Amino acid sequence: MTEVTYRSNPRGEVLPYAASATAGGIVWLCGQIPTHEDGSVPESMHDQVTAALANLERALVAAQSSLRHIVKLTVFLADLGEFDDYNSAYCDYFGAVALPPRTTVEVARFRGEKRIEIDAVAVVA
Repeated sequence: MTEVTYRSNPRGEVLPYAASATAGGIVWLCGQIPTHEDGSVPESMHDQVTAALANLERALVAAQSSLRHIVKLTVFLADLGEFDDYNSAYCDYFGAVALPPRTTVEVARFRGEKRIEIDAVAVVA
């Protein structure tokens, strides 16, 4: 059986995409962007990475998983020229947790000030 979780906006309206899907003990998360709960977007790449990963971690916990249970990440950057800043923040965030396999690609553009999006596949904890 597949369990799908939908997102809602601050007004409680369900958004037209799934936040996550779980089937057979595997969790697929939609892309997590670097927004704070108030909708603001950090300026620096380091802070955007930290915000996106914090959102990813919250989504994993909601799906009964964790950073330790990630089996694959896909990271979308607006500019691969910021890879070093991104990679430094990424390594800082994971700390002692083993770094999961990842793919990092550059994309043409994001809406607004966002410069990163991260999606994940994990197993249920």
